[in-house]
Amino acid sequence: MVEISAVHFEEIVGEALDEVPPELMDLLDNVVFLVEDEPPPEEPELLGLYDGVPLTERDAGWGLGNLPDRIRLFRGPLTRMCADEDELREEVTVTVIHEIAHHFGISDEALHDLGWA
Repeated sequence: MVEISAVHFEEIVGEALDEVPPELMDLLDNVVFLVEDEPPPEEPELLGLYDGVPLTERDAGWGLGNLPDRIRLFRGPLTRMCADEDELREEVTVTVIHEIAHHFGISDEALHDLGWA
């Protein structure tokens, strides 16, 4: 387990977002990133969650007036599963990439096949 403040964890998330290629970040449409302490009680080990409509499922009627999609990262499970800060940084980066991929309509199965599960 890594003992880390909420502020420092958010800095690590920011660094992970900085590692995403700008060309990919430019393709994100109406997405906000949030850090929460814990996931929903029914999924206590969840590291991140994409809440929204993937780009592959949006139709011509999607757009104006839609709330932003949310990518939520859960500090508790991420810090509990990692032995040190280096491992935490790596896991946060993998989780960020994983959830961004869901925004683009990439399934968990495809991510697993690509080594991002």
